[in-house]
Amino acid sequence: MKQLLSLAFMICFGSAFCQTLTLKWKTDPQLPVSESVLLDSKNNVLYVSCIDGKPEEKDGKGSIGKVAPDGKIISAQWASGLDAPKGMGIFKDNLYVADITKIVTINTATGKITGSVEVPGSKFLNDITVDKNGNVYASDTQTGKIHILKGDKTEVYFESPEFKGINGVLALGNEFYIVDFATGTNYKLSSDKKLTVFGKTSEGADGIVLVGNNEYLVSSWHGEIYHVNAKGESKKLVDTKAEKINAADIEYDSKTKTVYVPTFFGNGVTAYTFSK
Repeated sequence: MKQLLSLAFMICFGSAFCQTLTLKWKTDPQLPVSESVLLDSKNNVLYVSCIDGKPEEKDGKGSIGKVAPDGKIISAQWASGLDAPKGMGIFKDNLYVADITKIVTINTATGKITGSVEVPGSKFLNDITVDKNGNVYASDTQTGKIHILKGDKTEVYFESPEFKGINGVLALGNEFYIVDFATGTNYKLSSDKKLTVFGKTSEGADGIVLVGNNEYLVSSWHGEIYHVNAKGESKKLVDTKAEKINAADIEYDSKTKTVYVPTFFGNGVTAYTFSK
């Protein structure tokens, strides 16, 4: 692990307040094609989905890495036998992983695959979110659908022609926040399934995390992180495009105010401290 000097990326909304992301650490580049990172607060570890190949190939090379909150890689292949794992969600002792056309379940105590459910009609499952009741939802970028896992079967929860490349999904209560990779549009889906636009970031919109009361961070795969306030106004906080460092499906730890960013072709995870 390389400890780096702190580097702050800051943008202020007028003179009222500003948000800052300050670099904490970077892992060593030992997590091949790191797409998503997820905090397991119960076990105090981070899971990192590693495609290790092409995002759409069923090649059996994918894995899940395990990283300590200080950036030390505990295991680069804690769980193996996947194809091209992307978004993840957790409920109790089950880790759910989107893996192209199936949702895979992994036991967090053992790292063993305990279930795998094919999602009929799916083409490119991307992100996963789990609601407070343990319902698992998966977005499909190529079909514009959100699927829900029920037992060992799935069904379509919501779909819309408005989506051009649905990616990040976040369940909050009975509502969802959704970002579109193709357009950078950020949506809100109500409990009665009404879709509205709540903001816009940039093309390549990937992950979305809650960082306050109706405040969000949205990552762009191309290497950007945006803050979106309660009014839907967005401002760029980080831009690593020039360094060719991606920012894929992010995670946020509200207790330590830490944002974890998988760097995709950078083969690792970068951590920032968030303040405002």
